[in-house]
Amino acid sequence: MGGKLLWAPDAARMARHPMTAFAAGAGERYGASLPDYDALHGWSVDRRDAFWEHVWDFCGVVGERGATALAPGATMRDDRFFPEARLNFAENLLAHAGQGSPDRDAIVFSGEEAVNRRLSWRELTHLVSCFQQAFRAEGVVAGDRIAAMMPNLPETVAAMLAAASIGAVWSSCSPDFGERGVLDRFGQIEPKLLICCDGYHYAGKRIEIADKLGPISASLAPRRTIVVPYLENAAAVAQTVTNGIAMDDFLAPFAPGAIEYERLAFAHPLYILFSSGTTGVPKCIVHSAGGTLLQHLKEHRLHCGFGPDARVFYFTTCGWMMWNWLVSALATGATLLLYDGSPFHPRPSVIFDYMARERATFLGTSAKFIDAARKQGLEPRVTHDLSALEMLGSTGSPLSPESFEYVYAAIKPDVHLASMSGGTDIVSCFVLGVPLRPVYVGEIQGPGLGMAVEVWDDNGRPLAAGKGDLVCTRAFPSMPIGFWNDPSGERYRSAYFEQFPGVWCHGDFAEWTEHGGIVIHGRSDATLNPQGVRIGTAEIYNIVEQMDEVVEAICIGQPWDDDVRVVLFVRLADGVDLTEDLAGRIKMAIRQGASPRHVPAKILPVADIPRTKSGKIVELAVREVVEGRPVRNKEALANPEALALFAGRVELQS
Repeated sequence: MGGKLLWAPDAARMARHPMTAFAAGAGERYGASLPDYDALHGWSVDRRDAFWEHVWDFCGVVGERGATALAPGATMRDDRFFPEARLNFAENLLAHAGQGSPDRDAIVFSGEEAVNRRLSWRELTHLVSCFQQAFRAEGVVAGDRIAAMMPNLPETVAAMLAAASIGAVWSSCSPDFGERGVLDRFGQIEPKLLICCDGYHYAGKRIEIADKLGPISASLAPRRTIVVPYLENAAAVAQTVTNGIAMDDFLAPFAPGAIEYERLAFAHPLYILFSSGTTGVPKCIVHSAGGTLLQHLKEHRLHCGFGPDARVFYFTTCGWMMWNWLVSALATGATLLLYDGSPFHPRPSVIFDYMARERATFLGTSAKFIDAARKQGLEPRVTHDLSALEMLGSTGSPLSPESFEYVYAAIKPDVHLASMSGGTDIVSCFVLGVPLRPVYVGEIQGPGLGMAVEVWDDNGRPLAAGKGDLVCTRAFPSMPIGFWNDPSGERYRSAYFEQFPGVWCHGDFAEWTEHGGIVIHGRSDATLNPQGVRIGTAEIYNIVEQMDEVVEAICIGQPWDDDVRVVLFVRLADGVDLTEDLAGRIKMAIRQGASPRHVPAKILPVADIPRTKSGKIVELAVREVVEGRPVRNKEALANPEALALFAGRVELQS
């Protein structure tokens, strides 16, 4: 398969791109012939030791590299990258603070234009210094967890950098999460400190969150709950939470000074990210400082071309891995353009207004945002000066062919459109934009350097054509260290290495194209993905099944209008009908207990729910029936006759 050509880089663009310089340097250093991307990618997979060593040196990683780039293990999981290295993640992200003018922008922030701020590199390092001193005064040491329930604010970035400078482990979510959603995540990792905001702005409204911060902080019982002023009410909110203190009071005793960086092992934990919670409480995925840094430097410098002149925007919350990806751009000397709130308030063009005003060179967003802009008839090519924009990134869900066409017709004809796919599991990408290749309609350009990506059939045979599972056959630095509270590693193994023993199976349904690109046809598991945001069914069940009227529930994602809508089926208690009032209360409970994105578009009653003989409900089987496809392995079900209750539902045809 293959779509039509939309864009190709010209010779001058390719000549000045960092990937070209990297390939030339690698060829000279290692005696390799690397005339094009196919050759470069092949070498990067075959000679992973040389490739990652060259990434370290080319990108100027600060630290002691050691003599060994890759110590092979018995299996993919046992390979170790840079086992002798010592580095600090924050030191690398702030390395450019001392280069050039300290008063140039490090971070620009816009909160629906109600709040607008700038932090220079000098101001950012001063804030990090004060946070670091305050953290140490609270007894934070390497390995302690610091959790943040925060908007995408400059203070969030600074606090993360301060945590990383000490070697503490950072974990974050957005403030729209409900109490249960936060505790299901942070309750597992026992944070020493909790950082939260006093509220946030969304769609022009001030959203107060003090009512849920009280029980959240009481349950987590941190040594300190630090309240950051966003609604200028931090002091009052701090009085209502466990061990609360306003950020200004927390930092007041400390004057900015030199930041002290703890250089630690390459595999020292940096982040805890969370799975979507499909089969229970979210899994706590632990990522390393060295692996995250090196993988992000590769993607930012080589695939995106970031450097000190870049001004990088990604529309994300602190509960999505793209926030972690975004902030790493500081390591290239780039300026971060942060935004928090609705992407269509106070007017539909607000994001493009921001991009034009700040001369963004990279605009990152979700496929759903691009589709929404298309449906609203926005034409920034005509209405905005986007002459500085060089690259547009899209992830979260597959980008439709219509949206590919829209980008070039209505946003900018000469822009590198990079559809990307990876995930929380690797805090990076398996497949993404390739600056030396053309862009074709509907296609991701290719696998990332160093990533041994293949598409396999059900029997574990590589496919040159046709649909199958996306796998990675060799280790890469940003594989998780493991899962939190998984000492045997069994949950980690079963999550990625069970379907094809010893090989990472990512759960994406994919297909190579005739151009060497790839198309992701969706997730091959039951994760829901409305508006490009991954959410888990178990988070919905945990709320809905607490209601007396609901005995049991099952949730699927139904493809609808170039997106996925959440459909919730409920088995109700005897004598209970699904009235408009009950449906409204179910939606309100989900909105308050999880987030607005979890709220189902449709709620339908059902008399029974299919389950395996061991009692597990089967979302995938229900989804297959709803979409009119045959269900495999019905013999594994205890009540296969229940599947008929989901077939041909007229309510799902509109």
